[in-house]
Amino acid sequence: MEQTKALNALEPFLALSKSATSPRAASDLVVQATSAPNTYVFAELLQTPNIQALRSSPEYASYLTLLEIFAWGTWADYKSKNDLPKLSAQQHQKLLLLSLLPLSHSHTTLTYAALQSALDLPSARALEELITHAIYAGLLTATLDPAHSRVAVTSISPLRDLAPGSVPALQSTLATWSTRCNAALADLEAQVEKVKSDAVQREKMRRKKERAIEVQTSDEKGAGKRGAETRGGFADEDAMDIDQEAGSGRATRGAKRGAGAFGFGGAGKRLG
Repeated sequence: MEQTKALNALEPFLALSKSATSPRAASDLVVQATSAPNTYVFAELLQTPNIQALRSSPEYASYLTLLEIFAWGTWADYKSKNDLPKLSAQQHQKLLLLSLLPLSHSHTTLTYAALQSALDLPSARALEELITHAIYAGLLTATLDPAHSRVAVTSISPLRDLAPGSVPALQSTLATWSTRCNAALADLEAQVEKVKSDAVQREKMRRKKERAIEVQTSDEKGAGKRGAETRGGFADEDAMDIDQEAGSGRATRGAKRGAGAFGFGGAGKRLG
């Protein structure tokens, strides 16, 4: 969305570049394009023949360098060169806004102190106004944290052009990132396999314990049944013994009674 808006804002200057055949006209066009409120990409304008022709003009070559700084440079790059045209207030504001984008890539530069130093801002108030402008312009999605003097950036619009020779460095960065991603994926896969293996081992141990418990329970039930049968046999035998003892007792008492009666009868006969 922001890229489309920025490209649309650049279209009039691309059309004007065709008629800017003199170095003076081309330099004026650079000033107009870099001062316009919604122009944040300049690669297409840089590639036009009349703007590239400024490189061969000793008097106006610095305007081509200025446009390159607006395309992919920063406020620090502008300060490092002494022969560049003086910036208007609009150009100065635009370059500071564009310089915020690369600074926002690193968390170490998102303190108020670091940003004020990098952008030569006189106060925290000036920094907060600049960041607020960048947020409303769609360059950043960020939150100000005055209590801790920090800026929390959550997204950055892709509005900076690539500098010449930056593609190999970008490829190297992407290759390093890809290697780290592959290593992280391999580590995750190894952890997943370990979790699966541990789960299988736990399931084996659980089943083994269940079988052991089942065997132990079965043995205990069998032992209890045999004990009950044994105790039942002893009870029957005891009952039989008691019956036998009771029977022999009755027989003995009957025999005694019989013997007594016979004895008394015999004695009566003798007395008689």
